[in-house]
Amino acid sequence: MKKYLFTIALLILAAVAVATYFLFDPSQYALFPRCPFLVITGLKCPGCGSQRVIHSLLNGDIAAAWHYNALMVAAIPAIILYSYAEITYKRHPSLYDNLNRPPVIWGIFAAIVLWWILRNIFGW
Repeated sequence: MKKYLFTIALLILAAVAVATYFLFDPSQYALFPRCPFLVITGLKCPGCGSQRVIHSLLNGDIAAAWHYNALMVAAIPAIILYSYAEITYKRHPSLYDNLNRPPVIWGIFAAIVLWWILRNIFGW
């Protein structure tokens, strides 16, 4: 019973979060926190713009989402795949194991660091 209540609570929380990001543009409301790395250094972190990406995607504006953080938009299929692998770990352990091999993880890490550097050099 506790497991079901916890699941229901998580679903309600997720629905509230989705509704909030759908209805309110994070660039226009103080309700949404600013990136502390950007505030302190003036440089964008790899995740800068992700709240605006979520808002834009929920409102169907893929071009704006891409402008705010192209890596996050491009990573959506990988995020879905990793989520699926996590949820179905017991049914598909080889998928989970292959996605979590060190070369894959290091490749993802390298892509994130490269994005971090390039977006600050070229203003992406």
